[in-house]
Amino acid sequence: MDRKITKIDIVTRPSKLEELKEALNAIGVMGMTVSQVFGCGLQKGYVEVYRGQKYNINLLPGIKVETVVCEVPVEKVIETAERVCKTGKVGDGKIFVYTVEDAVRIRTGDRGPLAIMDEKE
Repeated sequence: MDRKITKIDIVTRPSKLEELKEALNAIGVMGMTVSQVFGCGLQKGYVEVYRGQKYNINLLPGIKVETVVCEVPVEKVIETAERVCKTGKVGDGKIFVYTVEDAVRIRTGDRGPLAIMDEKE
């Protein structure tokens, strides 16, 4: 089986999580890991006043959705994430794509694409 395994990380606004999960499921992406993250990019944070003191808040909340695919085309995942997450404003996020050398399903010992494919296949 010579299928390429690819990991895709999508970092975006927390408000986009449910819509993104549904859209990814609709194109066949079933497995994903979601993390709450903090970061900064072009928006550089903001200043908040608490008890008369100014505080620079330069790490803003976000979510990171990680998925690994071998059957769903990578471009389809990217296009879907862009469509869902794009507001046209600073802070929409980033998508990172990585080549995965190997994967192992711990329970069965399946390796490579078999480790991430639906077991019914």
